[in-house]
Amino acid sequence: MIKKHGKAHWSGGIKEGGGEISTQTGVLKDQAYGFTPASKAAPAPIPRELIGAAHAACYAMALSLELGKDELTADDIDVQSTVSLEQVGEGFEITKIHLDVTAKVSGASEEQFRKAAEATKTGCPVSKVLKGAEITMDAKLV
Repeated sequence: MIKKHGKAHWSGGIKEGGGEISTQTGVLKDQAYGFTPASKAAPAPIPRELIGAAHAACYAMALSLELGKDELTADDIDVQSTVSLEQVGEGFEITKIHLDVTAKVSGASEEQFRKAAEATKTGCPVSKVLKGAEITMDAKLV
């Protein structure tokens, strides 16, 4: 079992408060975050952006693995994960995530790519964690 951790600290109310997040690797160390994106002078991520970044990164790596099953190697994989937050009843939920995937894979047919992209959409570890949300995708082989 592989374990990694992230840490967060928060002070204050939801709208005026703020916090810091850190990752075990130190890539993020006491990075400011908040309820709404901070000013242009001091940009700070919001949690759903971080979920989107994690999902995009995981999907790209998992697609590379899936393509390797057909002995294909991607020249480039670009993924954007758009995370939708909606009010549901009294609270908020991440209800939808849309993946925009563009990949250049030398020697791949459209069918091979589509099969790998779809398998990865449900098979990527972060997709599995987010399975309560509707995950849609547009995937393009260039």
